[in-house]
Amino acid sequence: MLSEQVYAHLRDAIMRGDHAPGAPLKPQDLAKEQGVSLAVVREALVRVVGEGLADRLPNRGFAVPSFSDRRWQEIAEGRRTVEPAILRMSIERGDVDWEARVRAAHHRLVRTPAYAPEEGEHYTGAWAEAHRAFHRTLLEACGNRALLETFDRLWTASELARRWSAHRDPGRDGAEEHRRLEEAALARDADTAAEVLVRHLTLTAAALTDDSGRAVQSRRSGSARGPEGDACDVRSGQVDGGEGRRRADG
Repeated sequence: MLSEQVYAHLRDAIMRGDHAPGAPLKPQDLAKEQGVSLAVVREALVRVVGEGLADRLPNRGFAVPSFSDRRWQEIAEGRRTVEPAILRMSIERGDVDWEARVRAAHHRLVRTPAYAPEEGEHYTGAWAEAHRAFHRTLLEACGNRALLETFDRLWTASELARRWSAHRDPGRDGAEEHRRLEEAALARDADTAAEVLVRHLTLTAAALTDDSGRAVQSRRSGSARGPEGDACDVRSGQVDGGEGRRRADG
């Protein structure tokens, strides 16, 4: 279906970083680029607005959200309130099968390359899915569907901010944060796990309020830290071997 294709293209373009934070999304330009009608483009824009990937501005059309948009801090606050409580429940109720799933999800995250040149400036779709799966697996033993659905909604709403944050704090060692999360969860240390998770979420949101520009500089030099800390070569899209590869995170 044509409208679905245009929507998917626009969504992927925003996620890849083809449209900068705060950049206008002009229906006429998008329609010309895709060779479709304005009606089809507007339908796609309405859908990405509904997902929090674009804003509809009164008398100004559509635009990508900005770094400074308060929504990112509100979403982060929501996650810091909800997810540690779910994690505590999951640690209390999880069985051996859950422990095995947590370990497997973390292993997959570590082994998934963070960047690929053909997928643009931000981390790969495969890495994004491995990241989501790890965080959700940590929580899924809570046994409460309503809470997990809340996590799913907040995760989707924060995906764009996560992608931006990864490049605005290139020195962050998120791989270590994930390792500590896995370690505390499997040790059934709910207090430590909740503390690590809160810090993990706080650092992601904090990067969006830091206007130092360090991430931009490091990417222009041809190398950067991967999402939340991976060492990688931006031009080749490869994660460093050895310790750097073991630290590939999410």
